[in-house]
Amino acid sequence: MFGYVRAYKPEMRVKEFEMYKAIYCSLCKKLGKTYGILSRFTLNYDFTFLCLLELSLSEKPCELCRKNCTFNPFKKCNYCTDLSEGFDLPAAAAMIMLYYKITDNIEDEKGIKRLGARVAKMVFSSSHKKAAKAHPETEKIVADYIAEQREFENQGKFDLDAAADPTAKALGKIFLLFGKNSADQRILRRLGYCIGRYIYIIDAVSDYESDLKHGSYNPFNGHKVQEMIESAKQAVNLSAAEAARAFELLDICKFKDILGNIIYLGLEETSKEVFEKVGKEKNK
Repeated sequence: MFGYVRAYKPEMRVKEFEMYKAIYCSLCKKLGKTYGILSRFTLNYDFTFLCLLELSLSEKPCELCRKNCTFNPFKKCNYCTDLSEGFDLPAAAAMIMLYYKITDNIEDEKGIKRLGARVAKMVFSSSHKKAAKAHPETEKIVADYIAEQREFENQGKFDLDAAADPTAKALGKIFLLFGKNSADQRILRRLGYCIGRYIYIIDAVSDYESDLKHGSYNPFNGHKVQEMIESAKQAVNLSAAEAARAFELLDICKFKDILGNIIYLGLEETSKEVFEKVGKEKNK
């Protein structure tokens, strides 16, 4: 996951924003306590969304306490008092995905970047093993997704729907793990699939110029920039709309306004930022 699934802060009420920050800081603390201080650098808003989603399906209240920030001892932050439910799986998913991303980079990069990836793999190897042992189902989902993605890319096909499918299916399977009954699981799987598809396409757009420059795989290879943007906008808007439809079917116990902000406003704002950035790069 890449940090694209985040809230649109200008439209958040103060209490919602404070809770959103508290979940973010709590996940940071959970990563540090479970997987070591370096794991905190893997933190992004995608995993915060994952925490919010799991917590939202539980009737258990999320109580906060105020403590000093690890990175800035002069600053106090709000944290959830219980860092187990809602944080175990997202923290493990963060470490597992990081490890496989590093492994993928070793295959793709050359020279100093490949060396850096090898060092990173050694640094995070024990954290990955710990996460995989605690959540073997998530380990399998991510390992299978990475293998399927690489196999597809090695075929040299540039079908956007097919290219996005491994990421979409993987996130759908991870979201499904939060479901407490078959109805919720079906909805969560659909929500995860749509969010995963959105992430893949937005990331492909964001990396378009870099991938073109370095000869890396990108589903939009062969497209002119404006043609790529128009095609991606349609696909992204469809994925976001389908995610919203799935979200509306969920039985949310809490944080519905925060999650709604992310899905209805955040996805749109993030995609707008990415498309504007790519458009500016084109005109340089």
